[in-house]
Amino acid sequence: MNKTRFFFDTEFIEDGITIDLISIGIITEDGKEFYEISNEFNKNNANKWVQENVIKYLPDENEKPRLSNEEIKNKLVKFVGNLSKEEIEFWAYFGDYDWVLLCQLFGAMIDLPDNWPMFAYDIKQEAMRLGNIKIDEPIGEHDALVDAKWNLKYWKFLKNIDRINSGSLFL
Repeated sequence: MNKTRFFFDTEFIEDGITIDLISIGIITEDGKEFYEISNEFNKNNANKWVQENVIKYLPDENEKPRLSNEEIKNKLVKFVGNLSKEEIEFWAYFGDYDWVLLCQLFGAMIDLPDNWPMFAYDIKQEAMRLGNIKIDEPIGEHDALVDAKWNLKYWKFLKNIDRINSGSLFL
């Protein structure tokens, strides 16, 4: 069965209790992109690091309009489409908070679309499984779509390492 893999990243504000979505970026293996910025976060709640490394670099609202989390959710459902649970894989790097944020767009995790898996794969865990394989991380501001693209690059690199290690270069 063919898999459609969605490599994603989020930018967010968190205080140890609440995680508020700033933006979400997703790319598929075949290059389809999804990038949205929420209009529901309060930038005044962001710590200095998020202010200086994320919010400062968001595109202007005229360039990229902000959407409600409900609007982002609806666009995301259309982006993923009608694939089955068995056909969908979500991948993130150190993705625990990213996955929680994605799920929170739907309410509770149990409210995810019926055709979606209830978990995401973690690229860092895959890198650790293969011997803590590392590649250069993106440099500069934190942008969810740029980071999602890096996730795809890292996953492809790890996939090739795994093929070499297993002797199955021609799969």
